[in-house]
Amino acid sequence: MSELLPGVTGVLALADGTILQGVGVGAVGEALGEVCFNTAMTGYQEILTDPSYMAQIVAFTFPHVGNVGTNVEDIEQISGSAETAARGAIFRDVPTPPANWRADTDLDSWMKRRGVVGLAGVDTRALTRAIRENGMPHGVIAHDPEGRFDLQALVARAREWSGIVGLDLAKDASCLQPFVYEEGLWSWPEGYAKPGQTRYEVVVVDYGVKRNILRALTSVGARVTVVPATTSAEDILARKPDGVMLSNGPGDPAATGEYAAPEIRKLVDSGVPVFGICLGHQMMALALGAKTIKMEQGHHGANHPVKDLTTGKVEIVSMNHGFTVDRDSLPDTLEETHVSLFDGTNAGVALKGRPVFSVQHHPEASPGPTDSLYLFQRFADLMDAAKAS
Repeated sequence: MSELLPGVTGVLALADGTILQGVGVGAVGEALGEVCFNTAMTGYQEILTDPSYMAQIVAFTFPHVGNVGTNVEDIEQISGSAETAARGAIFRDVPTPPANWRADTDLDSWMKRRGVVGLAGVDTRALTRAIRENGMPHGVIAHDPEGRFDLQALVARAREWSGIVGLDLAKDASCLQPFVYEEGLWSWPEGYAKPGQTRYEVVVVDYGVKRNILRALTSVGARVTVVPATTSAEDILARKPDGVMLSNGPGDPAATGEYAAPEIRKLVDSGVPVFGICLGHQMMALALGAKTIKMEQGHHGANHPVKDLTTGKVEIVSMNHGFTVDRDSLPDTLEETHVSLFDGTNAGVALKGRPVFSVQHHPEASPGPTDSLYLFQRFADLMDAAKAS
């Protein structure tokens, strides 16, 4: 067990006994979670407010974080609590003061208000390499301005945690009741677009949805109604949607799929177009006969190459997932449409002969490139074809 160095106000204690020491940032206290790394160079606020990071601690590989501050517009989750998003953050350098016209406050103050525990001044390259070689560890991140830490107790807490496998976190990340979302994509200098003419009624099943998914749907002409994760297929279809979106979200898809997969199967059987993203993609695959597996290091970043097998094009996309669809388990009824060029894992499927498809990556970006934003128009085209038939 490491001895505390002078001046240490923050630590990360891993289940294997490793202790990283540095400067505490953000909220004072402790947070338990799975430690992953994110390779994005921008968009730290969107990352820290993505519900898919629930029960996780994010280590940023880019060394300079904080220079654009934070603002009220770039929060991705519907609720504002860190309990349903990233619990902790790890930085190479202490976050810098903001120097951006959109900034409302600095990152450190924002993390304090949200309750996000941070650690800076550690070797994030070494941590990233360890995760690459050994997988995502369980850890406790702690911040105490007085430098008082019980390292043995922190390590024990990390060891005792059962982890994310088997956890259904979508219920906690989901909304509590249905609501309509009316905001379009952001463009400079106007800001977020106002809703235009409505062409489609779309129901979004909220497993931990990001706001930019809702904005992307609105921008292709959808009137978006968001419903809780546990909503039945009957209640969804009673709204007479032109299409159904299965959102991203945290946790083990097999656990959430216990109640979600049967309802998704009913939605598919109804003939309504269905589009799944991230966790929604994984549960779509489960509902249609495939299996999901836990990844060693996952995919977290805004610079992942994915090939769209339907067009032959390679796109740079945003990804955030620790589970994947086992491509060897895909039934004959499912066509693989996208594949990760990093490791060959599945990144998209479509149900043959039906208006049903899903992708593992995040076409809405936020943060990240918009190479795959066209998928929302692909969904709109399916809804047009279904309405015309």
